[in-house]
Amino acid sequence: MNYIKNKIDILSLSKNELRDVIKNDFKDINIETFRADQIYSWIYKNIGSFFDITNISERQKKIFDDYFYIGRLKAVKKLVSSDGTIKYLFELHDGNKIESVFMRYNHGNTVCVSTQVGCRMGCAFCASAIGGISRNLLPSEMLLQVMTIEKDVGERISNIVLMGIGEPLDNFDNVLKFLGLVNSKDCLNIGYRHISLSTCGLVDKINKLKEINIPITLSVSLHAPNDMIRKKIMPVSNKWSIDELLKSCEDYANYTKRRISFEYTLIERLNDSVSDAYELASKIKNILCHVNLILINKVAERNFSPPSVNTAQTFQKVLENNGVNVTFRRKCGNDIDASCGQLRMAKNE
Repeated sequence: MNYIKNKIDILSLSKNELRDVIKNDFKDINIETFRADQIYSWIYKNIGSFFDITNISERQKKIFDDYFYIGRLKAVKKLVSSDGTIKYLFELHDGNKIESVFMRYNHGNTVCVSTQVGCRMGCAFCASAIGGISRNLLPSEMLLQVMTIEKDVGERISNIVLMGIGEPLDNFDNVLKFLGLVNSKDCLNIGYRHISLSTCGLVDKINKLKEINIPITLSVSLHAPNDMIRKKIMPVSNKWSIDELLKSCEDYANYTKRRISFEYTLIERLNDSVSDAYELASKIKNILCHVNLILINKVAERNFSPPSVNTAQTFQKVLENNGVNVTFRRKCGNDIDASCGQLRMAKNE
């Protein structure tokens, strides 16, 4: 159970968990279990405090306020792109900062959620990894990103991507709890099939996620066709080879019957050659998958550049001609520090 300010973090509890707390901890102070349902229906309306609730007594409000904590995020910076994308820099209760992004698509509004403060994975092209990791986010702190943005824009959020700061599978238990909460009809009621989780390739956690078998989309940051290239930019490759990773992805797709999404960021003169494309195609063409090609974002602290449009299109054509389903990911917010971690790093300087 998560505690903040010596109180229970209520937004990290399911309704049944809240019922259990009231049943077990409040049995001597005459608080009925059904009060959990009343409280739960209120906290997801973004109430300011327990004292705003109208259907419980003043005494009960005081008891709940003494015992529980309702989390908050403070938006310390908000950037609005010309394409409608909004990037937020949020401050947490302990002063740490994270980023979240709101994006509009034809299929609905999407929020990109951070799962950690910083990241320990150390991918060379990623601003999020600069400075390492401070801590994991609680389920409530992930949930609050969606809730706070939904309230700010005044529009329904229908899709979530766990592709912000941090490695979701490195915060496995809290992320799984968040997924359960956000999917619950008692909470935000966002369907699992509208949620994507991105990982740099923690093979043991992919295997664990496979066994749990919730119908989210697993997105794997591949970014290279072989170990020699991948080790230059992704330290996780020193623990699990690309063959081990692809085997776990194939097993995941076969077991869950869910298509894997491979993320492949094109970096000039590193992983963008025709031979790289042929090698990639040969290794994934028998996996139930889709490839999202991405042109790398410029990050001040990293010396990487995107390839030319012609090089990128040639790479795509090789994959298509070899039976791989591939598209270029739409880039959102190019004019507002689009890369994860850039806004946080600039604020911390």
